[in-house]
Amino acid sequence: MAVRRRTPPPVHFDPDLGDRPLTAARQDVVIGRWQGVRDLLYATGNRWALRTHRIRILAHAVAGSTTVETWLAAEPKSADAQVLKAATEVVRLFGRAVAAGRGTGLDRNRVDRVVDCCLRAAEVCPPDPMPWASLLTAARLYEDGARRRVTQWWDELLRRDPHHMEGHTQLLRYYSARWHGTHGTMYDFARDAAGAAPPGSPLPVLVQIARVEEHRYVSDATHGRPVVAPLTGQQHWNHELAVTDVRRTWDRWLGMREAGPVAAEEVGELNYLAHAACYAGRPKEAADVFRLLDGRAVRVPWSYTGDAAAQFARWRRQVATA
Repeated sequence: MAVRRRTPPPVHFDPDLGDRPLTAARQDVVIGRWQGVRDLLYATGNRWALRTHRIRILAHAVAGSTTVETWLAAEPKSADAQVLKAATEVVRLFGRAVAAGRGTGLDRNRVDRVVDCCLRAAEVCPPDPMPWASLLTAARLYEDGARRRVTQWWDELLRRDPHHMEGHTQLLRYYSARWHGTHGTMYDFARDAAGAAPPGSPLPVLVQIARVEEHRYVSDATHGRPVVAPLTGQQHWNHELAVTDVRRTWDRWLGMREAGPVAAEEVGELNYLAHAACYAGRPKEAADVFRLLDGRAVRVPWSYTGDAAAQFARWRRQVATA
């Protein structure tokens, strides 16, 4: 009797990563209502990973409107509104940086104003790590890097959540060669964080995020030519250390992760691991991650190596029998 294989779900680029309550709140934003956002964040409580995921996506959703300002006008003492306002101002700041063009610095006073907004949010919501993650994000736009302040902000974030994925990711990008560090500094940070992560934490995938950041930087510098490892000349994605890193991340994270459905806040990091496993020639690990994702794709990192949807579908099909 022929074995009937399960048809894989369609590739789905859901901006909310499967978080249906977040989708409902974003639909409120579209029609000019802020109450759904307020109710969502209240219901989220102090589940920091979920709260960070929701605030990050909401900040992008409201950045082009006055939704958060209208909420603050109606409820000026709302800590949730202040935290969302801070994250939104960071999104707007990066939008201005993109509009100004690469190599054109922003006025320091403009960055300072956004930093002040984040600090106010941290003051009114002391336990929340998100304002400190927003500060680490904004710090990239200081031309001098504001290294001393970054160290202080990082310490404050760790006091609140020592394994905060978004905060770690933002500091990793700060340390990248694209911003205020080097490839070596970035990888050292990623490996240190991975080594200190508790079993089942997604933090080990920082090493794969670092590899994507390096690829992006070098690819831009070489105008899209193939990226190779500097010492061995091997391909960027599948040299010996890259392959070992994929195995280590799978073992430390998914090998020790508690059984259960994938949370929305895990989807982005799982896509990084799936991408890395595919390009490192680790089909078994890749197949495991694709099964967990169940069709939920994100554009990055797939878009850095081709058409995101086509790659996700092709690799998923290719490793399905592993």
